[in-house]
Amino acid sequence: MPLLDLPKLTADLSATWAGYLRDWDRSLRSANYPETTRYNYLLAASQLAGYLAEYSPDPDADDATQDPAEVTKAHVEAFQGWMIETRSASTALNKHKGLQQFFKWLRDDEEEITRSPMERVRQPQVPTKLIPIIRNHDTTKVLDTCKGKKFIQIRDEAIIRLYSNTGGRLSEVANLTVDDVDQNTESVRYHGKGGKDRRVRYGPKTARAISRYLRARAKHAGASLPQLWVAERGARPFQANGIKIMLRRRGKAAGLPGVFAHRWRHNFAHEWKRAGGDTGDLMMLMGWASEDMPRHYGQSAAAERAQEVHARMGIGDDV
Repeated sequence: MPLLDLPKLTADLSATWAGYLRDWDRSLRSANYPETTRYNYLLAASQLAGYLAEYSPDPDADDATQDPAEVTKAHVEAFQGWMIETRSASTALNKHKGLQQFFKWLRDDEEEITRSPMERVRQPQVPTKLIPIIRNHDTTKVLDTCKGKKFIQIRDEAIIRLYSNTGGRLSEVANLTVDDVDQNTESVRYHGKGGKDRRVRYGPKTARAISRYLRARAKHAGASLPQLWVAERGARPFQANGIKIMLRRRGKAAGLPGVFAHRWRHNFAHEWKRAGGDTGDLMMLMGWASEDMPRHYGQSAAAERAQEVHARMGIGDDV
């Protein structure tokens, strides 16, 4: 089932709002925006329209409920405040970014407005949090739950090792095809955001796990499927949602709460920065275009390095 269900997103909106969102989605598709990005953008606009219709205390919001060209700065600010109160500041920030793109399109492409209501709307301030990483000994505990010769054990070990060893995104590992794996160079080709492909090497233990999985897969009912990962039974692909559930289940069996793919991505960046790795190389391996990303992902490593230096220097401890 596709992530983006446009009729569902626009079901309760006015015909004008629904028409604009349908046209915007066509514009985004023509520019090759990934489905996840399109969904997040369209959801933000749909939620703004829904807020104006159901929750806005502004009696003048009726016109904006019918037509996005009538949305004002005050409407957007009230929506952001409501998002912070009912969801979180980080969610409100995501909506802000989506709405920036929507009203920019409405102004520049459709020429329905002369100024965007987002022009002087401040971004919500999001508290900086150190993302919890998953330590190597915890990864070992999760891998221990995969010991055995059953197909599901062999498959799950290969998946977990690939996340841990390469820092790939959930969707990147989940969407791999058999042709994306090169056993000669011990590398995989990830299909990243914005249609950007990159090839990433993996180590000997991961190579062994993938080789074992491919041998088991060749005897499986799903051997002819193009997708790399196949379900335990039948000729069905094993998709991202299934991997999420599997990781959560493996983590629970290992006595570790909150095990998900993105923690290994943070751990990869953490260990890279702790080892003094080059930021440009990290950006290439992780598929990042913005230098903000290594700073974000490297915060936990920076904090840990500072603590290690502090302990070594012993400031204030020699009096």
